[in-house]
Formats: sequence, C-alpha cells, structure tokens
Amino acid sequence: MMALAAYACWPEHTRGRRHPEPSAPTRNDHQRDRDRIVHSSSFRRLVYKTQVFLNHEGDLFRTRLTHSLEVAQLGRSMARTLALNEDLVEAIALAHDLGHTPFGHAGQDALNDCMRDHGGFEHNFQSLRVVDELEERYADFNGLNLCFETREGILKHCSVNHARWLEAREPSGVGRRFLQREQPSLEAQLCNLADEIAYNAHDIDDGVRSGLLSLQQLAQIDWFERHAREVRQAHPHLGERRVLHETIRRMLSAQIYDLIDSTQAALRNSGVSHVDEVRQQGPLVCFSPAVREASLQLKRFLFDNLYRHPQVVNTTQWAKGVVRDLFERYLSDPQEMPASYAQRSDRERAVADYIAGMTDRFASREHHRLTGLEPPHAA
Repeated sequence: MMALAAYACWPEHTRGRRHPEPSAPTRNDHQRDRDRIVHSSSFRRLVYKTQVFLNHEGDLFRTRLTHSLEVAQLGRSMARTLALNEDLVEAIALAHDLGHTPFGHAGQDALNDCMRDHGGFEHNFQSLRVVDELEERYADFNGLNLCFETREGILKHCSVNHARWLEAREPSGVGRRFLQREQPSLEAQLCNLADEIAYNAHDIDDGVRSGLLSLQQLAQIDWFERHAREVRQAHPHLGERRVLHETIRRMLSAQIYDLIDSTQAALRNSGVSHVDEVRQQGPLVCFSPAVREASLQLKRFLFDNLYRHPQVVNTTQWAKGVVRDLFERYLSDPQEMPASYAQRSDRERAVADYIAGMTDRFASREHHRLTGLEPPHAA
C-alpha cells in the first residue's frame, strides 16, 4: 500500500476493537477486518441476495455479492489515487450490504413495516448487528469484532433512535456522529459514493439485459446520450451491446475522475490534516455540481423506468408478501425457526434477524414449506 495522506485512517492509529485482541503478525488491523468479512457466512449469502432482479431471473444479473465486489474495486482504485487507506475502503465496501434482506429493498421495506412497533428495520443498522453480534465464528466474542473505523463506515445511515441506542451501549462509539451531526472518515465517505457509482452503472446494464430498458429510452438521459454519441462516432460499426458497455465504461471513468478532482480540491480548501478534523467538516468526498446533477438525473430515470417497471413491481409485491407471511408465521410459531432464534426473549427482533439473514431462494423455499404457495416463476 502506498504512503497514506495525513488525513487518512492509519491502521496503526485505529480506535481499536470492542474486545481487545493482540495484533496479527502479518496483517494490519484493517486488512484483518477485510479477511474476517470475506470468510463470514453473511458475506457468502450475498451471492443469492437480490440487487434489482431476483436470483432466478437470470445468471448474469448483479447480486449483492457482485455489487459489493464492484464497489470494493471502484473504492480501492480511487483510494489509491487519493492516498487513503485502501484496505479500510475494501473492508467497508465488502461489508456494507451484509445486513440486507432477501429480495432487495422490497424485503427491507416489508420487514420495516413488520417491525414498525418494535424499533423498525434499517439494513445499515442490521449490517452493523451482523458484524457486532450475529456472526458466530469466534470463541471469545459474538460477531467479527471489527475495528471502529470499519464499523463506522458500515453504518452509513442510522436513525436517531438507533443512534441513541448505540450511544447508550457504546459511549462515544459509532452512533455518536449521528447525534453530533459529524462526518465519518474519508474512507467511509468514499465508499458511499463508490456504492452510488456502481449501482447506477450496473442497473443500466442489467435493465437493458432484462429487456426492461432500451438504448432509445436511455437517450432521454443527456449524460448517457452524450457518451453514447461519442462511442458511435468513434466506432460506427459497433453492435448495440458493445455500444452500451463502452458508454457505461466512459460514464464510470468520468465519474471517477470527477470525484478524484473534486475531492482533492475540497481537501485543499478545507486544510484538514487529521481524520478527527475530517469529522468536523461537511462532506469532503464529492462530485462537481455538474456530475452530481447528472447522477441525480440518472437516478430519477432508473426509479421511474426500471424500479417502477410493472414487471419489477409485480415481483416486488410478491416479495413483500413473502416477508410479511414469514414474519407472522415465525412470530406465532417460533419453533419453526432454529433454536438459536426461537429461544431468544426479544421475539420480534429475533424473527427480523432470522429473515434478514435469508437468501432469496431460502426465503422462497421457507415460504413454500410454511404456506404451500408457489413463487410466481414456478406457476
């Protein structure tokens, strides 16, 4: 790893783990975090968790696992240029969706509705629960016992109520910044935007691959059409699939270079020289206003034309019903869950933890086992 900037998170200056451990002889603490995440059961389950399209709908659509790998690649590449901690960026990126439910945002929304009177459900908060409590791999503690900086980055969003709950149990811990309105580290900020860059790009690709979006529709987006026009001018005989890939590649590059330039300028103007000073500033990892507006336009297009497409909405409604049915059944008959969940006293949260850890296909199988109902694709 190249020399780190003064305002980066230096592994030797970590704020440590909740349960003290001796350092590893061949890895720094953030490298060790990354390795623990990769070997966790929750990370493996991401391969069968929805990004936009359910796992059964095609072999080449992104899953939570491939999405996390793309975020990690983008994040590391930008961190290297910005002299930030690549290992920390990779660890945060690989773990940021560990708490996501089956069936993507549909599952999250349904589980939040089920938990409305019991603290709600937030997938970022759940990701933290996974690495703090729910993983069962080590003899001396629950969870993965990750460093403060990794846990801080995983908790991308957090409600005030959850932040207060965290602060009561871990004073001056990862919940404090949401109460003090402070920023996380630059590495965490970078992962947030790498996540945005990744899903904007691959949702376009998956949307066209699915047949729900067309290049003609995408021409409504000024930024996409400008890059596509450049591709066609440079390669007039290129097929549509490769025009799409080349356009997305150029859009990715434009966002990455813009983020690097804009962030370097923001860092110079801020005068920060330490990670603690970073936390007192506004966001410093950023796009230029023009690229930020282009990204927002793209998000609006995907929301209106892909995420709200009737075919996606039909699947979404089915998925929400599966989660609601599972929640009600496990709540009334906890013995249908494994003993480690069924015997917990916090019944509603135990059910939410169990459902959130499911893959799409396991949730579908469980729903069929408990209700006899077939998923739409099996009809």
